[in-house]
Amino acid sequence: MNKKIFYAIWSVTTFVLVAAVAVIIAVFYSSYQADQMEHLKIETELATTGVNQNGVDYLKEISVSEFRITWIRQDGTVLYDNEFSNDEMENHLEREEVRDAIEKGYGQSSRYSDTLSEKSFYAAEKLPDGSILRLCVTQTSLWQLMSKFMVIIVIIVGAGLVFSLILARRLSIRITEPINRMSLENPMQYESDESYAEIRPLLHRLDEQNRQIQHDKAELEKTSMIRQEFTANASHELKTPLHVISGYAELIENGMVKEQDIPVFAGKIRRESQRMTNLVEDIIELSHLDSAAYEEEFESCDLRRIAENTSDSLKQTADEAGVQINVSGPFVVVDGIPSVIHSIIYNLCSNAVKYSFAGGNVEITTEDLGEQAAVHVRDEGVGIAEEEQARIFERFYRVDKSRSKEVGGTGLGLSIVKHAALLHNASLEVKSEVGKGSEFTVTFPKKQN
Repeated sequence: MNKKIFYAIWSVTTFVLVAAVAVIIAVFYSSYQADQMEHLKIETELATTGVNQNGVDYLKEISVSEFRITWIRQDGTVLYDNEFSNDEMENHLEREEVRDAIEKGYGQSSRYSDTLSEKSFYAAEKLPDGSILRLCVTQTSLWQLMSKFMVIIVIIVGAGLVFSLILARRLSIRITEPINRMSLENPMQYESDESYAEIRPLLHRLDEQNRQIQHDKAELEKTSMIRQEFTANASHELKTPLHVISGYAELIENGMVKEQDIPVFAGKIRRESQRMTNLVEDIIELSHLDSAAYEEEFESCDLRRIAENTSDSLKQTADEAGVQINVSGPFVVVDGIPSVIHSIIYNLCSNAVKYSFAGGNVEITTEDLGEQAAVHVRDEGVGIAEEEQARIFERFYRVDKSRSKEVGGTGLGLSIVKHAALLHNASLEVKSEVGKGSEFTVTFPKKQN
């Protein structure tokens, strides 16, 4: 960065220096030309006075190497020229300065001379007899003029380049020094320092990024802890049925179970196997939701029909628990993944059945809210204490651990509901009172952006 700033400053100062020198030379040369024309005019007036007094003899007697002098008749014929023979000279009537002198008394111009093949300045003045006296001076070219001052120009430009080099180095160091000694961990401590006035937006940007990094770091640590806790809990939950299955199987294998008790032990092995299967299935589904592994595209889903299908799926379980499932509400369509929405309603309804008292009711109600649609699952069961409602969506969290295992819960149902709702940009709300039951509401947007 220091090199880029250095080269940028040096390039700019060098350009300014060269441009300034060029402008000065151009202005000086223009002024030099104006002075040369003024001097030529004065000399022309002096020569005109001499010719008026002494005629052509004056022109022959004066020795002037700086000027070319030409005396021209009114018809353009050359009477005298101090550098060329009259016979070699063409008619000068059409020359600009001659025409102006005839018409106005005085004329001047600059052009490349056909005779001398170089640019010259001309000044012509009309004499009382109508003839024209013209003086010409050869213009010194810009390069000729510069060659006279080349040493001075080189010294000035060289000194300017060295000065700009030193200035660029010092400025680049001065600009980058505050940045080099800045603490990136706490950039806002320099906000009141005038050395950092120009880079205050950078300080705010760095501070914002630091906060974002800290947030991301905290989220990563939290996620890592959740995964570690999930792994530990999953291992623990799987070990329990495995130990039970292993223990019962070993007893049967060693002939330590009476023949009439074998069906009882086999039933326990089957229930523990089913519990383990349910747990594995829930873990796999939760992993899919975590990684957004669902490849199915969103499509139109009727919440009322999915609710009815859920009710049919849980009818046998509800009958065994002595619970009645009722479905009501309008047919309302949302965009979603049918299997995932079914999983949401199924897990909520399954929990409602498991934690309801015998003889109770579970109500599944759909609701059309215009741009949104909702599903309500209400039960008349044990309810959830207010202080525990914030944690019920955590993995393997159980309000009543003994009852949850008794009814075969895996502890992942509500966590699946939470992640499935997030997949659909749906909101999740719970209302519950101990001993009176719970109501879960999932609100879906009808169109996904």
